[in-house]
Amino acid sequence: MGIYIIFLIVFFHLVLIKCIYDRHRRTLIMSLKRLIKVLSSRETSNSEIRVLIVTAHPDDECMFFAPTIIRLVELNACVHLLCLSEGNYYNQGIQRKQELLNSCAVLGIPASRITVVDHKELPDDPKAEWSISLVSAVIVKHVMVHSFNMVLTFDERGVSGHANHIAIHKAVSHLAFSGQFPQDCCFLSLVTVGLLRKYLCFLELPISWLLPSCLCCIIGLEDYRQAKAAMLCHRTQLLWFRYLYITFSRYMFINTFQMISQGPKHLKIY
Repeated sequence: MGIYIIFLIVFFHLVLIKCIYDRHRRTLIMSLKRLIKVLSSRETSNSEIRVLIVTAHPDDECMFFAPTIIRLVELNACVHLLCLSEGNYYNQGIQRKQELLNSCAVLGIPASRITVVDHKELPDDPKAEWSISLVSAVIVKHVMVHSFNMVLTFDERGVSGHANHIAIHKAVSHLAFSGQFPQDCCFLSLVTVGLLRKYLCFLELPISWLLPSCLCCIIGLEDYRQAKAAMLCHRTQLLWFRYLYITFSRYMFINTFQMISQGPKHLKIY
């Protein structure tokens, strides 16, 4: 009897995942336009959705943001990537930059929309304290040049807790609060989840769907193969535990975002 109950629970869980996935495909573009329309009174077409994804290292784009990039590219949104270091912690910066370009090609971002920053004050180092004012200056300049209406990055916990990820969130938060961005630009942070949820793979989907979020991006198994292929481009990073991450991390299937508040706030800049 217990086996049948377990079977029914698993069956209905998988049915729920399928229903959520089908609904998500229909509502994603509406969610994106609703977010932008909050700050802009005019209607926005798919091609006018201009998104900047800000990361710290080569491989962040596919380890953490692959579902979002795949979905946005599928919707014909204009997606750019700003990576704030070459990932030179082990003196592999040149190779890792090329791996980033290869990964983005798989995900659908052309090289012309990729910017990799190589600055001595922004080293790939979990112990380094990046200057928030410098990171802010780099990001705001990029946004102004390309007129983005959506900026996506890490939240205050940085998904993996990496100090460089957290520094980017602080910089974007500062810019959002300070009003330095155009009025029609919104800011979203990738939600960090607990360890158990993080490694539930696609089975975590109902939890993410039911919890409140501003934006949820989900991919199926076919798109997962694309995300996996992008991650496999980062050959210098493919240690044994990366394969476990690729297989079990929900970030390879699901991204949920929260809005970064805009308005005056005191934030220490250093």
